[in-house]
Amino acid sequence: MQLLYSTKMWLKKSETPLAKKMMSLINTIRFLEVPTISIVHQTLYWLHISIEKFISNVMRICYWTPMFKSQLSKSGKRFYLYSGMPMVLGGVKISVGDDVRMSGISTLCGRSSNTGKAELIIGNNVDIGWQNSINVGGRIVIEDNVRLAGKVMLSGFPGHPLNAEKRAKGLPEEGHQVGDIVLKKDVWLATGVIVMAGVTIGEGTVVAAGSVVTHDLPAGVIAAGMPAKVIKQIGEQS
Repeated sequence: MQLLYSTKMWLKKSETPLAKKMMSLINTIRFLEVPTISIVHQTLYWLHISIEKFISNVMRICYWTPMFKSQLSKSGKRFYLYSGMPMVLGGVKISVGDDVRMSGISTLCGRSSNTGKAELIIGNNVDIGWQNSINVGGRIVIEDNVRLAGKVMLSGFPGHPLNAEKRAKGLPEEGHQVGDIVLKKDVWLATGVIVMAGVTIGEGTVVAAGSVVTHDLPAGVIAAGMPAKVIKQIGEQS
């Protein structure tokens, strides 16, 4: 490896004719391109996408979905899981309603020091998007028609204590750091929203991208910011 690295550095830095010719040849090979033949490569692209989708659907139907549903205490009708299977950690009890769509690139986690007592309840017609992290301290309830965009975090517990000595010893968070989270019907959390422990978000409320929700929000409002604050009632003119 050292010889390979030394040779690479010599080729990049040397001003000798041999090094320059070799570097030129390497770059010529490195940036070779095959001409695009429209009808040929469009057909190949279509075949590639079709095969990829077919394999993905077979895996979804026959492998990922039944494996994940085996970990649920309740599974509703027409559950649609895509992009693999969510990671389930910490002994969380999960129930899922009807017509739920969930990205497999998500993490559903129960509090490690409370194994078997954490409960995640997902209602009907709920979307749980890409890279969501749902950390259940005691109980998280996601009611009907809720939409969670990508990279949303529901943080029912922090995972570590505030005391530095306890944290260094690998001890879990303390009870006062843990809280339930409730998302009422028709809530929409945009990309990157974080909801902290102990928060209830009222029916129909929309939280703007990148916001951090640290306190309860009322029904029927748009909220934004860090921490999130109500900026207007839904239906109000700008």
